[in-house]
Amino acid sequence: MRKNMVFVVVAIGFLACSPAFADAPSCSAYLDGGVSKVGVILCHGRGQHPTWKVVDPLRKGINEKLGYHTLSLQMPAEKKNWKAYADDFPLAHREISDGIVFLRDEKNVETIYLMGHSMGSRMATSYLVSSPRAPIAGFIGVGIRNGGGKPLDSNKNLRQIALPVVDIYGDGGDGRDMAHAAARSDMVSDRYHQVLIPGANHTFDDHEEEMVKAVIHWLSERQ
Repeated sequence: MRKNMVFVVVAIGFLACSPAFADAPSCSAYLDGGVSKVGVILCHGRGQHPTWKVVDPLRKGINEKLGYHTLSLQMPAEKKNWKAYADDFPLAHREISDGIVFLRDEKNVETIYLMGHSMGSRMATSYLVSSPRAPIAGFIGVGIRNGGGKPLDSNKNLRQIALPVVDIYGDGGDGRDMAHAAARSDMVSDRYHQVLIPGANHTFDDHEEEMVKAVIHWLSERQ
């Protein structure tokens, strides 16, 4: 596997990588969970990086509060229209597969959860559809986005999987997350949970704590 790298943000706004942990996927951000047998793989939003909004407080909070391994991946992140990302999904799937191999083979993790925010939710749910035998115990969706057809439509993707799911969204911002969540509400069941964070926008600005608590609560119930 490729060597792991972490992001360094330079003054002009570009992102560069420098070596950090051997054998983890390139440019990912990993927090060690010691002897824990549980890990969470996180997929960031469009055009961003592994320590960006939503995924950064989650990877840190899960590691600190639950002691789990967390691996925030560098997903395809070219600055372009969201529909154009469909061509990048095979690469996104490989990144997730590499993350699974790293956690299982290098860190002896037995139970892995997959998390995605925004475009990361599209990529992660598409991966679950394309790899139904992947060793994933459940999916954490934050600011899940629908539409765009195959493979972009998280709504359609989620209807093709049988894993436990927590679907976390806010009713603030432009209202799109609320509308998208409403389109998925018919899936709510013992398997599929929706959690509203009142007032939260798409990136959960000023609502990171509530978001992290909701994810930690759901994970705690699984173990």
